[in-house]
Amino acid sequence: MKLAIVHDYLNQYGGAEKTLEALHEAFPGAPVFTSIFLPENLPAHFSAWNIRSSFMQKLPFLKRHFKKYLLFYPKAIESFDLSEFDVVLSSSSAFAKGARVSPKACHICYCYSPMRFVWTQKAYFERERINRMFYMFLPFVLSWLKKWDLKTAVNVHHYIAISRFIQERIKTCFQRDSDVIYPPVDVSGFSISESVGDYFLVVSRLNAYKKIDIVVQAFNQLSRPLVVVGVGPEEKILRKQSKKNIVFLGRLSQTDLGKYLSQCRGFVFPGEEDFGIAPVEAMACGRPVIAYKSGGALETVKEGATGVFFDEPNCESLIEAVHRFEKLQFDPIGIRQHAMQFDKEVFKNKIKEYVLRRAKCKEQREN
Repeated sequence: MKLAIVHDYLNQYGGAEKTLEALHEAFPGAPVFTSIFLPENLPAHFSAWNIRSSFMQKLPFLKRHFKKYLLFYPKAIESFDLSEFDVVLSSSSAFAKGARVSPKACHICYCYSPMRFVWTQKAYFERERINRMFYMFLPFVLSWLKKWDLKTAVNVHHYIAISRFIQERIKTCFQRDSDVIYPPVDVSGFSISESVGDYFLVVSRLNAYKKIDIVVQAFNQLSRPLVVVGVGPEEKILRKQSKKNIVFLGRLSQTDLGKYLSQCRGFVFPGEEDFGIAPVEAMACGRPVIAYKSGGALETVKEGATGVFFDEPNCESLIEAVHRFEKLQFDPIGIRQHAMQFDKEVFKNKIKEYVLRRAKCKEQREN
């Protein structure tokens, strides 16, 4: 079985790229096709892979202006010759699922989400700073992209969603069923600490949509120690709003992050995420989570066992959850055991079994 992986773009290192690493480990001989590849923005070992970028690689000022080439990405993905491959596994939150495959090939899409900037525009553009001139043309651009997205959605044989939350979005947007395989978390890279501190912890990029302001407001009133790890455009504002019980540490090394995760009293997760890796990392350290009751957290956090939820995205609801949290006792070993279901090795085994089963079914149907 000849398999190829198609990924949207390789210009940053985030959750999708960590998942791509696990996909590559599961299928180490597979080439990776992608629209653009900026190795300086990625871990060094990516450069040892068989990565095949598109014509976009030659576009000028790509590193700085990759977002302005928005309309080039569909054509870039469609330009790849994948005729030699029996299975194409697209790793997609935007364009990769539009890859053109051989009529005899099986196309499986591991979907992080249908295009956020097309289907959840308001939420997406709260995250991004868009040039005013570019913003004027967005309605026309997004209308065309939505048509392309719907047209190419039917060419995928099987969808895998990263959560039930995304499974519902795939059904709503594409009218397609999907299976759920949760993305990989390096649970084995974290451990339970012998000692626990007296602080609560937030680990997040400091963007407005992450709702860290809710946490700051709540802990200003609670006067509990809070440690905030992460950087972002809202950092200066959040620092000004914070009282002396709140400390900002910026970006930490993986070793230091693991230490703070393993020794926190509780991990606070105020945003709505498609899955949410950070709470699982905290649970891998045996630490309980206080999470907003929405999105992927509903599938990773167990009320009363691995943490507690707050119902409304506001300061008052979070404060009430902290008070409930402080009355409960949590079992660190049980919390870590719960997190193990999301470990990278579990993901790799599930994705290999799924791909082999789907490819075999297609082959049998044709014969």
